[in-house]
Amino acid sequence: MTQSNDNRTKRKVSLKWKWAFFTSLGVLAIVVIFSVLLFNRFTNVLLQQEKIHINDTLTTVSSRLSNYQSPLSKRDVDRYLQPNISNGSSTAANNQTGSDNIYSDALIVNFSRDNILVNVYDVNRKQLFESRNAPVKFRSTDKRKITVTKYQGKKALVGTEPLLSKKNGSLVGYAQVTDQLGDYRRTTGKLLAILIILVLISVIIAMVFAYLLAAELLRPINEIQRTINQVKRDPDSDARVPELKTNDELADLAALLNGMLDQTKRYIDQQQQFVEDVSHELRTPVAVIQGHIEMLLRWGKDDPEVLSESLNASLQETKRMKSLVAEMLDLSRAEQIEINYGEEITNVNDVFKQVYNDFKMIHPDFTFTFDDDTQGSVYVKIYRNHLEQVLVILLDNAIKYSTKRKEVHLSLATSMSMVNIAVQDFGEGISQADKEKVFNRFYRVDKARSRNKGGNGLGLSIAHRLIEAYHGNISIESSLGYGSIFQVNLPIITNMSEKDIEGADDQATPADGAGDSSKQDQ
Repeated sequence: MTQSNDNRTKRKVSLKWKWAFFTSLGVLAIVVIFSVLLFNRFTNVLLQQEKIHINDTLTTVSSRLSNYQSPLSKRDVDRYLQPNISNGSSTAANNQTGSDNIYSDALIVNFSRDNILVNVYDVNRKQLFESRNAPVKFRSTDKRKITVTKYQGKKALVGTEPLLSKKNGSLVGYAQVTDQLGDYRRTTGKLLAILIILVLISVIIAMVFAYLLAAELLRPINEIQRTINQVKRDPDSDARVPELKTNDELADLAALLNGMLDQTKRYIDQQQQFVEDVSHELRTPVAVIQGHIEMLLRWGKDDPEVLSESLNASLQETKRMKSLVAEMLDLSRAEQIEINYGEEITNVNDVFKQVYNDFKMIHPDFTFTFDDDTQGSVYVKIYRNHLEQVLVILLDNAIKYSTKRKEVHLSLATSMSMVNIAVQDFGEGISQADKEKVFNRFYRVDKARSRNKGGNGLGLSIAHRLIEAYHGNISIESSLGYGSIFQVNLPIITNMSEKDIEGADDQATPADGAGDSSKQDQ
């Protein structure tokens, strides 16, 4: 297995090389297509120029030989197509006008080209003249025509034209001009070499540029990878991705990763703290139960009074552990509210009045006052049982710590887009130092008295987690000896449809015992 992983690691190809390769491949395709189009266009232009040379040569020959009325002879053709230039002019040229000298010059220019072969044939297709000793197959035609053919195994252009008399229009012979395209091939060969070099240079430059660009663009990814490896080696590490100033998607990814690492670190810290707290809380009841059982096993079972006392103490500690486990489950469920209860809607007024009436009935020795400053029904996005659970926790704490003045004030009001729920007691109050910790798990203001009152220190933590999960907030104002005020704020739902209102008003009453496990203390 390890060898397989090592092989995969060895076969890994860097993203920079992949980027450089595929970029070069793209540039190669573009440059090749451009070069092919350019080459084809340029060769077409060169071929057209060669055709123009053939046309000019045919025109020159035709102009010199179309003055005859009878079919051409070898002597006639030689006279006009082989001028004597030893003394600067030919015999024929001396007998012609200045315009004839122009033709003679044109013939000399055309005949001097190495690639041009000129052949003249009589009306019986017998060769009368050839400018160079090179066998060329003659193909008769009734009009001027330029075709592409093979000459000595290579591409060539052949232009053929019937020679007609200017005087009577009769056929006097044929002229054929063959272009071996030597200059054309040399020029196109040079152009092809230049284009190949251009393609290679372009690909090399594109590969180098793409590699450097990829290295720069992937630098943030290298930072992210380095950070992930550090956290992988040490989950408790505080390593984070450095601030990226690229202002792009990679910077957003780095910020998202840092946020996820911070959140994971908080979860790890909370888990460790949770395990430590639970271990500490369960240690005492387990030790108590163990002590009583050991005592009973040694001698207490023979004493009915000791036996009864030990069993009652063990049962009490067992119930407290059961309550603790239930509260821990409530706290765990509160972390999954967005998944299970994200769309629940509740009428705050109904729940508030129900809890108010329940506590009036359960605690007749207390005075409860209720101020409702809302105008009509107020709806919030929260599961009904959860809102009731929060109110039960707050009222239960108010009652537990109201030792002298047994009075609790409740108020319900709206401001802007929030609904405010306040629970005020006139009990012992909380110090400034304790106010910052009352929402922590297992925290008690007075541990000894809270344990005697049956609390585990999870109630306010559950309430805090529930309210924040529904995008609200919970706060406390308190003073030692004067009591405390807990305030809950939740966002109000506006523009509700009639169907949503009916669904919220028709919610079933919470199941029996839904809030029992949440009667906690600070």
